[in-house]
Amino acid sequence: MVSTVTATNDTTAAAAAMKKATGLNKDDFLRLFVTQLQNQDPLNPQDSSQFITQLAQITQVEQSYNTNTNLQNILSQNSNMATLSAVSFIGKNVVAPGSQLSHDSGSTNTVNYNLAVPAQTVTVTITDGNGSVVRTLAQVVTTAGNGSVAWDGTDNQGQQMAAGTYNVTVKGTDADGQAFSGTPLISGKVDGVEMGSSGPVLTIGALQVPLSTIISVKGGA
Repeated sequence: MVSTVTATNDTTAAAAAMKKATGLNKDDFLRLFVTQLQNQDPLNPQDSSQFITQLAQITQVEQSYNTNTNLQNILSQNSNMATLSAVSFIGKNVVAPGSQLSHDSGSTNTVNYNLAVPAQTVTVTITDGNGSVVRTLAQVVTTAGNGSVAWDGTDNQGQQMAAGTYNVTVKGTDADGQAFSGTPLISGKVDGVEMGSSGPVLTIGALQVPLSTIISVKGGA
């Protein structure tokens, strides 16, 4: 019963959309044709082949609108499922690629990153919203994969930085002395979900992480 009602509603919606765009639907066309038959010249009747061709064309147009309506319904259902899936992430610890870092004044941050290859040296650069370098952190002989470095919240002169969002870049040097880029990671507990134009977005404090970019999920502490 539910599927029958849904199908009827979908067909009605498609017919309404078709009439709005073209000025008529298949029922309107049939009424016009019947009226034409009732008022045609008996000595010069309507060519039936033309009617069949016109009916086929109007049917194809209607089927196209039905298809579009069904696709829109499928996309809407998928969007609802994605929203429900995103809500289940609240309270979970997630990891995703991201170059932003949320800092609370007086606290220490863990800056996470990923390296595609081992590095002889790794340089993590923290910049403010204006692009000015705040702190440069260095490590030596780092294996490939995920790594991290602690930032005590001070700049290169030892001054405590204000709370806010900072940007992170990661550079490495391999065994041959060749420079390469690492991938900074956002890691933290999800505390909310927002609906973005491209799908659900998870929030970790002041940071936003698209659901589609999540690479790791662990249960909340």
